[in-house]
Amino acid sequence: MTYPGIFISLQLTLHIILSCIYTFAVAQNPVDAYAPTVNVNCPETPDSLVRTFTPQNQVLNTSESEYIGSRESYVISNAWSNWLGNASDIGYNFENLEGKFPRIGIAIGGEGYRTAQYGAAVLSGLDWRNTTAKEGGTGGLLQVASYLSASSGGSWLLGSLLMNDWPSITGLVYGNGGNLSSWMSDLDLIVPSSPLVSDSHNQEYWGSILASVESKANNGLPTSVTDLWGRMISYHFLNETTQGNFYTNQTSHGAGQLWSQISLLPSFQNYTMPFPIVAADSRPAGSGITTTVPLNSTVYEITPFEFGSWDPDLAAMLPLKFAGTYLTNGLPTNQSDCITGFDQASFVMGTSSSFFNAVLNVTDGNFGFDTSNGDEGGMNFIFNQLSSQTPSNVMDAANWPNPFKGINPLTFQDSSATQLELLDGGSNNEKTPLSSLLVNARGVDVVVVIDGSADDSNCWPNGTSLLTTSDRISSVLSSSHQPMPPIPGGAAQFISTGVNMRPTFFGCNLTQGQPAYPIIIYLPNAPPLDGSAPATNTGDTQFSYTSLFTAVFINQAFGNTLGGFEPNTTSPDPNWGRCLQCAAIDRAVTLRSDFCSQCFAQYCYNPNDIPSESELPGRQFVFVDPDPGGLQKVEQWLIDNKGALAGYIIAMIVVIAGIVGFIFWWRKRRARKSRYSRVDELRDDDEPWRYYDTRSLELTPRMSIT
Repeated sequence: MTYPGIFISLQLTLHIILSCIYTFAVAQNPVDAYAPTVNVNCPETPDSLVRTFTPQNQVLNTSESEYIGSRESYVISNAWSNWLGNASDIGYNFENLEGKFPRIGIAIGGEGYRTAQYGAAVLSGLDWRNTTAKEGGTGGLLQVASYLSASSGGSWLLGSLLMNDWPSITGLVYGNGGNLSSWMSDLDLIVPSSPLVSDSHNQEYWGSILASVESKANNGLPTSVTDLWGRMISYHFLNETTQGNFYTNQTSHGAGQLWSQISLLPSFQNYTMPFPIVAADSRPAGSGITTTVPLNSTVYEITPFEFGSWDPDLAAMLPLKFAGTYLTNGLPTNQSDCITGFDQASFVMGTSSSFFNAVLNVTDGNFGFDTSNGDEGGMNFIFNQLSSQTPSNVMDAANWPNPFKGINPLTFQDSSATQLELLDGGSNNEKTPLSSLLVNARGVDVVVVIDGSADDSNCWPNGTSLLTTSDRISSVLSSSHQPMPPIPGGAAQFISTGVNMRPTFFGCNLTQGQPAYPIIIYLPNAPPLDGSAPATNTGDTQFSYTSLFTAVFINQAFGNTLGGFEPNTTSPDPNWGRCLQCAAIDRAVTLRSDFCSQCFAQYCYNPNDIPSESELPGRQFVFVDPDPGGLQKVEQWLIDNKGALAGYIIAMIVVIAGIVGFIFWWRKRRARKSRYSRVDELRDDDEPWRYYDTRSLELTPRMSIT
C-alpha cells in the first residue's frame, strides 16, 4: 500500500473510532446539558423583550443597580475600613472619608492562558485573603471594587472564579485537595494526552466535546469552532473535571453551567464578589473580516442579567436568560419561540476569546498552530469532524442568534442580520475591556487596568489597549462613556517613558473646566524588578504550562504586583502598598496628604513632566523558559502512567531474561558440538554422542580415543 493510501486508511480508522466514541457519548453522556432548551414560552410583554435607551437616558439594569447598591452598603464600606484602618498611614482620617468612597472597577485583558495566569497573579496580589498581599498593603483593593470586567483569557479567569463560587486564587489555580482540582494547565487545551491524533485519550476527549456541540446543533442552534473552544476551556476553568475523570463522561465537565445562574451562587447573593462583566467584539455579519475590526464595530457585554451593547449605534439590552432567541423589533414570531440555556459559561468564555477569524482557514481547517506539540494536528482533526457533522455558514466566529434585528436600522450594523458574529474581546485592539467600566451610567471613579497583552516582539504590552480605548472613546463613544485621562500619545511614547513597564497612575489631576475622568491605575505585565529572567511574556498560542512553569509565572507577576518600583534601582518600593491606597481613595479627598502627594509624584503620569524608561535599569526583556525540558511534565507522566510503566518494566525484565537464557543455552549447545566434532575427527566410525555425559560434557569411561 502506498503512503497516501496508508494515511487515508489511518484517517478513516480514526474517524470510525471517534464516531463510535461520539455515538456512545451521545447515548450515555451528561455533556449534552450543553444543548439549549427550545420552544420555551416567552414572557408576556406588551412591548418588547429588549430594552433600548439613548446615551442621554442611560439606565442600569435594575438588578445590576440593586447589586451595586447592596455591595457598596453592606460589604465595601467595611472592606475600606479593613484595608485603610484609620487611614493615618496615608495621612487621612478615615471618619472624614466615610460615605464618600470612590466606585472602583477592575479590567483584565490580553490573550489566552498568559492573561488568565497574569490576571490571577495580580488579583491575588490585590486580595485581602492573601496574607502576603495584606501585609504588603496591596491586599484589599479587590474587596473594595464594585465591578470586574474581563475579555479573552481574562474571561477564563473570571468565569473560573465565578463558577467556583469565588475561592482564593491559590486554591483555584493549584487546587485545594478538596472541591478544587486546579486548572490542570499541564494538560494541553487541544491535545491533553499526547501530540498524537490517534491517542485514545485524545479521541475520548474530542468525542465528548463533539457530543456537546452536536447536542446544541440538534436543537437547531448554529455552532462553530468557538463551541469546541469553549468546551475545551471548560475542562480546565469550570468545575466537575479532575485528573481522574478528564477522559471520561462521568460528569458534564461544565456543560449546563449558565452565566445567567451566577446570581444563584452564595458569593453573589451575599455580595462578596464584584459585579462581573465579559466583553466581546463583533464584525458585521457576512463581512468575513479576518483582520483587526474597525473601532465602530459593535462591542457587546455579557453580565449575569443582560446581553447587549452600550455603544450608541445599538444601545440595547436583552435579558441574558433569553439569549439565543431570534427576535424582530424585540419580539418573537410566536409566543413559544423563546430559547433558554444558550448562555453556557463555557460558550461565554469561548466567545470572548474567539480569535479564530484571524487564524483559521475554513477551507482546509488549518489554524497555524504549533505542529511539533500536536496542537495544529489536533485542532485540525476535531474541526474537520465538526464541519462534516454540523456545518454552519460561519465557522470562524461565535454565532449568536440576533435578538436586536430591526432595532436602530440607521445606525446598528447588524439591524437586518439573522446572526451576530462575535469575536475575541481584543479584536479591535482594545485588549483590556476598559470601556465597559467607562459607561456613564456606571459612574466609576477609579479603574484598575490589568494589561496582559503581548504587543511587542518580546510579548510585552506597549499601551496599545489604552490607546485604542482612548481613540474609541473620542471617535465612537463620546456621548455614552466617560472620557479618558491624559495618556502618552502613542506606543513609542509608552515605551520611551517606561510606563508600560511599571505601575502608573493616569488622571491624577483633574483639569478645571474639563469633563471629569476617572483615575486609571495601570498594572502592565512587565519583567521582574530585580533583573531576573522573565517567564510571564509567553505567546498567545501556548496552550499548556507545566506546574513548575505556572508557579514561576505567577510568582513573578505576584512579586511585581506587590513591588511597585523605585526609580533608578532594581528594588521594590516599600511604600507601594500605601501609594496604591492613595490612588484608590483619592477621588474622596479634597486636599491630598503629604504622603500621597509624594506617591503621586512618583507614580503619576504627568504629560508636562514625562518620565523616562532609563529610570528602570537592569530589566531583562527576552523570555526564558523556566522549565525548558518539561521535567515537571515528565514527572507527571510518570505518576499518571506508573501502572503501565511497571508493566512495561516487568515485561522488559522477562524479555531480557529470556534473551540471556537463550544466549547461555546457545553457547552451551555450541560447546557440546565442538567436543563432538573433535572426537569424530579421531574415530569416524564411532558414535561419540552416545558416550558423552550430558551433565559434564566429558567423555565416559566406555569411550576410548586412543
